[in-house]
Amino acid sequence: MLFIHPIFQAVGILIAIYVLGLGISRFRMQHFKQRVRFKWKRHVYLGIIAACIWMLGICGGLYMVKTNWHGFLITGFHGKLGLLMTPFILFALISGLYMHFKKKKRTLLPLLHASLNIVMLLLAISQVYTGIHVLQTYVLGV
Repeated sequence: MLFIHPIFQAVGILIAIYVLGLGISRFRMQHFKQRVRFKWKRHVYLGIIAACIWMLGICGGLYMVKTNWHGFLITGFHGKLGLLMTPFILFALISGLYMHFKKKKRTLLPLLHASLNIVMLLLAISQVYTGIHVLQTYVLGV
């Protein structure tokens, strides 16, 4: 049961890396005037999926800690970093959906959206390292 969370979050990370690749195409188009194809709908759809996976993963991680170890945030930095990601995830969803439904030429919001999502992806990748420590300490007892 405790291995569902890391597998689920890893899938979210892989999807987010792909979404970043799609977003880089848009960045190249807008800022470097390169002729590349941007798969807008795929970027939006998979971005929503990645963000929802991470939000469900945060909730699932909190739930698993509470039910298995009867406390919150006992995993230390791993749990706190997960909670820190919550506003980033919400901003990614809200700003992405706003740009999707209110299409117009923009500069600042897409750059902010991309920048914060890259920070969020780096935070998620760092969760792998802290998560391995949690698995070793609390699950495997190594």
